[in-house]
Amino acid sequence: MIPGEATTCEVYRLGTVPYAQAWALQERLADEIAMGLRPPALLLLEHPHVYTFGRRGHPENLLWGEAERAARGIEVHWVDRGGDVTYHGPGQLVGYPLLPLGRVDASGRLPPADYVGFIRRLERTLVLALAQLGIVSGERPGLTGVWVQPDVASRCAHCPPAARREPSKIASIGIKVDTRGVSRHGFALNVDPDMAYWDGIIACGLQGSPAVCVADLLQSPPAMSDVCDAVVAAFERTFVISVRPGDPGSLPAKGAAG
Repeated sequence: MIPGEATTCEVYRLGTVPYAQAWALQERLADEIAMGLRPPALLLLEHPHVYTFGRRGHPENLLWGEAERAARGIEVHWVDRGGDVTYHGPGQLVGYPLLPLGRVDASGRLPPADYVGFIRRLERTLVLALAQLGIVSGERPGLTGVWVQPDVASRCAHCPPAARREPSKIASIGIKVDTRGVSRHGFALNVDPDMAYWDGIIACGLQGSPAVCVADLLQSPPAMSDVCDAVVAAFERTFVISVRPGDPGSLPAKGAAG
């Protein structure tokens, strides 16, 4: 956050929102935040089945053809975040923090240290939230996201065998910071999605890297509302910012959830 700027963030719990609609909403909110018309925001929601490719995406990492995707109701979007391909769908908590992070340089970019620092804080937010839910997780050097170590997965009856041999990803992160220093996109935490949809991609371009979800690792999966509560509390602590509920009715009409 920019020193001297707003220290309050409005949290919007939006339920299920189509991907394109949520992307448009981020654009409108970022404009208003940059102009000082609204405080920073954190959007928490779920998407219908969708694969999204970031700026470093490779088409060959999409494994399912058009017919298979149509049968499963999967959209595909190429977007302006960092990273390669990932999956979003029901049972996955997606968070979009729209924060004024700092002043961009002459090239219109946030200084690299601030950009990477923001990603690390998002990772720490999710690690803290998962710890509150009873799951031990962490970062991996040189990689982005939140991971569960094999010794944790080895005690899990529902985890895929590969997760018992190497770290498995439980949350993905991909962001954009615009030329005004406002963040877009964010994180996706696997709570209780249909994990079969990960078979249709090479997630993040990491061949053979397993994915797990909260429901795999706990005997009694938490309600999505409880996961939201844990994430909001961890976000407030990690970013040292006060949060308050946002009124979805105050969101720009063309981008608001239906």
